[in-house]
Amino acid sequence: MHDAMSMMSAMTEISPKPCAFCTLPSARVIDENATAIVIRDGYPVSPGHTLLIPKRHTGSFFDLSEQERGDLLGLLDRAKLVLDKEFQPQSYNIGINDGAAAGQTVPHLHVHLIPRFEGDLPDPRGGVRWVIPDKAKYWP
Repeated sequence: MHDAMSMMSAMTEISPKPCAFCTLPSARVIDENATAIVIRDGYPVSPGHTLLIPKRHTGSFFDLSEQERGDLLGLLDRAKLVLDKEFQPQSYNIGINDGAAAGQTVPHLHVHLIPRFEGDLPDPRGGVRWVIPDKAKYWP
């Protein structure tokens, strides 16, 4: 695979340190297309936890071009097929932390594709609603 990361040399606007996703070694890239890459999360919450990252340094999903958005979602579909085959999860969470108040810690947009397995939580109802625990449980 060619060095997909050579185009990603931007510095973050928030931090004087280089962006963690703009300086990824190409060996971490497991799939890519014209505008986005796929890696496995360095701190996975489940087996196969995968990240989809635009090559262009941007912090928000809402700043993506139409092509970037389509390319990212195309890779999401491909990554799911790989995880289905490799890990056979029963379900998935797909998430984006868009901005610091939403929990974004790397200021470069990335989409989490998190395989979920029967029994990985006693009661998984509410899914992504648990980002605000007091609001998560809406059922009796």
